Formats: sequence, structure tokens, C-alpha cells
Amino acid sequence: MVEGSRASQLGLADSANAGSVDQKQLAARTIYRPGELLEATPGLIASQHSGEGKANQFFLRGFNLDHGTDLRTTVDDMPVNQRSHAHGQGWTDLNFLIPELAARLDYRKGPYSAREGDFASAGSAAVTYANRLAQSSASVTLGQNGFARTVLTGSPEAGAGNLLYALELLHNDGPFTRPDDYRKANAVLRYSQGYANNGWSVSAMAYRAGWNATDQIPQRAVDDGALGRFDTVDDSDGGKARRYSLSGVWRSTQADSASKVNAYVIRNVLDLYSNFTYFLNDPVNGDQFSQPDRRVTSGVNATHTWHRHAADGGIASDITVGLQLQNDNIVNGLYNTRERTRLSTVREDHVLEQSVGVFAEHHARWNSWLRTVAGLRTDAYRFDLRGASAAKADDRLLSPSLNIVAGPWALTELYFNVGSGFHSNDARGVTAVVDAAPGLARTRGIETGVRTEFVPGLQSALSVYRLDIDSELVFVGDAGTTEAGPASRRTGIEISNYYKPVKWLSLDFDLAFARARSRAVPAGADRIAGAVEGVGQIAASVERGAWSGALRLRYFGPRPLVEDNSVRSPSSVTLNGRIGYRLAKDLQLEIEGFNLSNRRDAAISYFYESRLRGESTARADVHFHPIESRSARVTLIKRW
Repeated sequence: MVEGSRASQLGLADSANAGSVDQKQLAARTIYRPGELLEATPGLIASQHSGEGKANQFFLRGFNLDHGTDLRTTVDDMPVNQRSHAHGQGWTDLNFLIPELAARLDYRKGPYSAREGDFASAGSAAVTYANRLAQSSASVTLGQNGFARTVLTGSPEAGAGNLLYALELLHNDGPFTRPDDYRKANAVLRYSQGYANNGWSVSAMAYRAGWNATDQIPQRAVDDGALGRFDTVDDSDGGKARRYSLSGVWRSTQADSASKVNAYVIRNVLDLYSNFTYFLNDPVNGDQFSQPDRRVTSGVNATHTWHRHAADGGIASDITVGLQLQNDNIVNGLYNTRERTRLSTVREDHVLEQSVGVFAEHHARWNSWLRTVAGLRTDAYRFDLRGASAAKADDRLLSPSLNIVAGPWALTELYFNVGSGFHSNDARGVTAVVDAAPGLARTRGIETGVRTEFVPGLQSALSVYRLDIDSELVFVGDAGTTEAGPASRRTGIEISNYYKPVKWLSLDFDLAFARARSRAVPAGADRIAGAVEGVGQIAASVERGAWSGALRLRYFGPRPLVEDNSVRSPSSVTLNGRIGYRLAKDLQLEIEGFNLSNRRDAAISYFYESRLRGESTARADVHFHPIESRSARVTLIKRW
């Protein structure tokens, strides 16, 4: 067995940018928050610009993905992205994720798979929970800045199947002057029978959280000493979130066919209070606003595959057809508030959004060195805005894709990928009377790449891509939401390496560079604010005897903050590490350290106008959220 942070994809992957990370490798990562588990995807950054309970900011392939737009994320086949959200299209809140249950992370980039659909243009990340755990466990973690966490997991036999359970309780203040006071309760209960390819399961999940938020602050106030790096302007910012879900999956695999059906119902509730401009619009009460969002999301996904086995040197092929149905019943709004007390109503909306996606994929192995995947997908969306501003809109889109793989020769494969995808826009913009946004914004991608394992112990991948989008989703700082913008083009190159020179040591080295430009805009004003240009990471993992450890250096490069590139964000570098020691057969002690070099970098930066109390006029400035100061956590894990 060859153990690695990334399983070999030779003969399996359709592109140089796709991969899978298993449970043991995910567990070895040092993560400050659950969303950072997605950073196992090479080139992806998960950051934060507010309180811990808020959805992460994601960056990938030249995108500032805001809170998840153009990054399709699923947990156990349930969509995490929330359409027509009060704060941002594709809102992706992963705080309900329990890392100890994650059996696998599958990732891919670009619109080259007919299976993915909405929000998958930059990439997709699918987290799968385990049905069974090797051992039951209980852990307690204590750390600086008021951090405390306890997790209980197990999967005893129950009747003819297994009962998986997990309970997580967490508290975190962070280094902020106004403590986050993040309180989280999280639970999972699953009953399953059979196996991954022949069996079924039913799962229930519940998550509740509340927090204070230290949103981004103006650089000018820090420079003149009016604010410290961890101070806040409006100490009543924050929020509450709840998520409840019930889901089920059934799989059947035969010699010549395979079927899978999963269904889900998700209830999400969010109350979010933000103040990004302070006293710009209302010098008396301030500019705090509330964005409540309540929704029920339900859906069904079904696939069936026919296998044709090669005989006498013939062609081996699979034909897969799939159906994806999703319905969102959404009630959200935007209100002016002061210290979380409502002052006035900007808008209230009731949105019904339905979608139907149908796809077909043909996988063929033509001979010993050539295989292809051809896909075709069609999507139909209906946007129904109820209430005083009642309006309806429909949109449809056809998305073809083709993947060609040649090899392997000397443990090396070559890839060519071309495809079309899309992201949906906010229903309130789609149904607007004036300047309505398109319902579905098309994306077109083309890519070539190579993957090799020619050098013993070394897995390397290189890809070069171009991605065009008909309508860029742009974050609007003073409104706290996203809106449809101009067309754009991204080109880039990604390099990913994993090396295991000896059994007990693993090394990772990933780099990604991108160039993002708006199209059909005046010359000199074509930069995309926040678009990431370069990211990288170097990591080492050790497991020898009773000892284990990891050290990871992450580089998050500078970005343009305005369209003419006159203001840019600084880069940030983060060094995290972990040391573990097995005290006894079933007893483990771990120490984790975050921002070990104690750098004073920004987790994220924006440029816009704001006004502080006492300022006579608005001032354009860089607004930033600091990375957390150096901190440590100690964990004791008991397994049985």
C-alpha cells in the first residue's frame, strides 16, 4: 500500500486538476475552522472577514468567490450553496461540518463535468461522511482566546446495520477586543445498511450557532491609532444560524449497471447583522443592516449507469444518465438596524426557485492509451418572486463537455478538456423590471494538462486553463451582497506535487497563478476587484512510531482592490503546525499552533468609501480583517 495525501488518479481522473483526499489524510490537516478542510484542494484558499459563524470567503482560479459563488460544494450529496441568498449568491456555510466524520473529499476544477451544474465553473468540492468509523472516540480541546471544543463519535452495530452518531460543542472568542463568543452545537445521526456500492442510509443533522462579529476595519483608523488591529467599529455586529437536514441515499451495483438515488430536505435560518460603512449613510444611527434569510431546500438526485465490458480488445464504455431536482422556498430581507434593533425596511422578499437538470455522460476506453468522457447537460430554472413586487422569469441552458485522456506512458497521462457551465443569478435581480440580470450566466472553459508518477514516490500535475464568464458576480461592499457584472476572462497555470521519499514522511508543494480581466470595459479599468493572482503552499507530514506531526506554510498573494489596479492588497503568509504523541494504544495527545510566526497580515482586504464617527466626509480606504494572532490548542483523544 502506498499512502499519500492525494490518492493516485492515473487511469481514473478526467483532468489534471481532479483528485481525492481520504479520511486519514484529511485528519492530518491543521485547520483553524471547518471550511479550511476544503484547502486540501490545491490552489484553494478559505478565509474569513467577520465572526466565526459567518460563511468563509473562498478564492480559487483567479476568483474572489465571496461566500461560495462559482464553487459548488456538497456534503453527502446535499448542496451547501444557497441560491438567492440575503447576503450573497451561492452562500456556502460549512460551519456545520464535523471534520472527524469526513471520509473523503473529491475535488475538480472547471466546467468539464456534466454532473456538476450550478456554481461549478471555478470548481467543485464534495465531502462524504463515513457510514462506519474504525473506532469510537471522545476528544477535548482547550486553547487560547477562549477556545474549547469537545466531540463524541461512534458507529455501533444496530440490527442489520450501523448507527453512526456525532456530537460537537464549541466555543471560541478569537483574539478580538470584542470577543466573538462563538457558540456552536452540532449533531449527526445516521443509520446505514450494506456497503458503499450496495446499500442505503438515512441521516439527520442539526446545527445551531450564535456569534459576535468583528468585521473589516479601515486602515486609516489603525494607522492613526484610533483603532487597534483587533478592534471593531460596531460591536453589535454578529449573527445567529441554524441548519437542520434529513437525507437518504440508496445504491445498487450489478455486474453491468449501477444506480444511485439520494433525496434531502434542509432547513436553514440565518440572522446576520453587518456594518461595513459605519456612519456613511446615517450619521446618527449608523449604517448597520440586517439580512435575515429563512429557507427550506429540498431535492432529489438520481443516476443510472450501464457498463459495457471490453471483449477481445474491444471498447469498454459506461453510459450514465442523471436527473437533479431542487426546490428552494426562501423568505429573506434587508433592514436598516441599530444595535440589532430594526429601524426601517429596505425590502422583503418571498422567492420560490425551482430547477431541473438532466445530463448524460459517455465514458469510453478506446484502446490501451486513449479514453474519453463526453457529456451533455440541460438545465431549466424558474424564478418566482412573490408579494408586492411579484414577478416571474424562466431560463434554460444547454452545456456540452468533452474530456480526452491519452496514456499512460511511463506512468504519465495527458489531458485535454473543454466544456460549458453556468452559475445562476439572484432571483431578485433576474426578475427586476429595469436592468434584469440573466437567469443563468454561461461559462466556457478550455484546459490542457499532464499528470505523472514517473519518479518513484512523486505525484505531479500541471494544468493550463482559460475560463470565460458571460456575467461576473461582483461583491458590493456597502450593500453587503453580490450583483451581476460584466463578462470576464481568466487564464492560469497550476502546479501540484506530492512526494513521499520514505514511508514516514510526506511533502506537498502547490502553486497556482491566474490572470483575471473584465471584458468589454474601458482600457485600464479591466481588473476584477479581489481576484486572486497567486497562491501556494508547502507542507510536510510525519508519522513515525508514537509521534506524528505536520507543518504547513500557506501563501495568499496580493490582489487588485479596484478596477484600475491603483490599490492592491498585500500578500499574507500563514504557518500552522501540529505535533501528536500516542500516550497509550487508544490515547492520543495533540498540540496545534496557528500563525506560528505571528505575522500581522490581513485575512482579506477591500477598498471602498466609509465614514467613521466624527469624520465630516466619506473617505475611500482599504478595509481589512486581520489574520488571527499566534495561538495554540491542546487536544486529548480517547478511542475505543
